[in-house]
Amino acid sequence: QVQLAESGGGLVQAGGSLRLSCVVSEQFPSNGAMAWFRQAPGEEREFVAGITRIDNHTPYANSVKGRFTISRDNAKNTLFLQMNNLKPEDTAVYFCAHSRFTSPYIETRFYDYWGQGTQVTVSS
Repeated sequence: QVQLAESGGGLVQAGGSLRLSCVVSEQFPSNGAMAWFRQAPGEEREFVAGITRIDNHTPYANSVKGRFTISRDNAKNTLFLQMNNLKPEDTAVYFCAHSRFTSPYIETRFYDYWGQGTQVTVSS
């Protein structure tokens, strides 16, 4: 059973930075894409950023483009999300996810494995 575990969340002031990590319990189970999603209270889970395994294609949600950077270390089975210039509207639980598809789709239904989430809170 593949397990994903996020870490790195916390409380930060607006304008600050955080780096999230997601460790996969075993070798990435396929050449599938990975992604970060987030979910604020009362909201739907939304796509933040994705990354392919082979060519590191990295689509971003418009709301985070230019501020967040997704990356992966295949040798260490780890996914990262560097978040800079954080805003209060970035406050949410952040989840990493692995897909059996090679493209990082924005819909949650394309992802098979999920972490438990890590809380990010940005104060104004």
